[in-house]
Amino acid sequence: MKIISLTPSFNQEYLCIRDLNLYNSPSCQELATQAQQGRQLKFISLEITEKGLQIQLREDNYLAWLCGEDLDAIALATTAYQKIPLTRSDIEKHIPEIITFTQEARNRTNHYLWGGTLAPNYDCSGLIQAAFATFGIWLPRDSYQQEAFCQKINREELLPGDLIFFGDKRVNHVALYLGNNQYIHSSGKETGNNGIAINLLTDDRDSVSRHY
Repeated sequence: MKIISLTPSFNQEYLCIRDLNLYNSPSCQELATQAQQGRQLKFISLEITEKGLQIQLREDNYLAWLCGEDLDAIALATTAYQKIPLTRSDIEKHIPEIITFTQEARNRTNHYLWGGTLAPNYDCSGLIQAAFATFGIWLPRDSYQQEAFCQKINREELLPGDLIFFGDKRVNHVALYLGNNQYIHSSGKETGNNGIAINLLTDDRDSVSRHY
C-alpha cells in the first residue's frame, strides 16, 4: 500500500490533460471506461491499492480506478465541475448531430471495445454516451444506468434519437433509433457485428437482429 502526495484542490477535483484509460479494479487490468481530455474527476482516496487509486468522474459520477502510472495525465482543476440543466428542447435540437456522430463513427474503421468511450472503438453504452456528450448532454455510463435515467415509452412512439434497450432480467445493451425500424449500435463479436453497425428491430434473416 502506498500513499500518493497530491496537493488537494477544491473538492479534490482534477482535470484530465490527455485521454485516459480507467479500470474496474485496483489491479488496473480490465478496462471499465475511458476519460477524454478535458474531463474532470475527484479521488475517492489518495491511497494506492495494488496499482490504482479509486476515482469518480464528475460528469456522470462513474466510479473507476486510475492507474498510478497515469498520475501525470491529470492536473488540478481551476474550477469545480458544474452540471448545466437542460430542457427537452435543448436536447432535441442536437438529435440530428447526435445521429450524424454515430454514423460517422460507423464509417471509420472500428471494432467493439469493452469499456470504450473514445474513437474509434466503443462499447454499446460508450458510443451512446460519447454521441450525446459531444453536444454537452451527459448520460450515465452503462446501459442499465442509461435505461434507469430515461423515460419509458411504447415502441409505437419511437422517434429518431430515442434509445432502445435490450436484455432479459437486466438491461445489457443499448442502441440509438434512426427511424424506419433501424437502429445503430456497437456490438461484440460473439453475438453482434464486432463494431458499429445498423440493424433492424425485426429481421429474422439477420442473426444480430434475432439475438437482440
